[in-house]
Amino acid sequence: MDRMVGGFGMRRGRRSATDLRVGDAVDFWRVEAWDPASLLRLRAEMRLPGKAWLQFEAVPDGSGGSTLRQTAFFEPRGIFGYLYWYGVSPFHSFIFGNMARRIAQAAAK
Repeated sequence: MDRMVGGFGMRRGRRSATDLRVGDAVDFWRVEAWDPASLLRLRAEMRLPGKAWLQFEAVPDGSGGSTLRQTAFFEPRGIFGYLYWYGVSPFHSFIFGNMARRIAQAAAK
């Protein structure tokens, strides 16, 4: 849908499949902050009525392990931004919840 309305979509490839840097494109996201030990912040480059970020943090849990904290941020632009965010939030809960679970499972292997 993003490509149909003139957004970035997924038309770009990754610079490297194994190396990530600030500024890299990952699908329709741009790496805005990256600390391999604890933080990945992605900025959405799709057409939206506002600005969006997806952030992953590895937070030490005190027992030598860590907890994955996933946060979606949205800065709405006008009433359409609010309508968009509240309209898609039920889908985001499902999509992002499953995403965090799959990441944690893959990391545990």
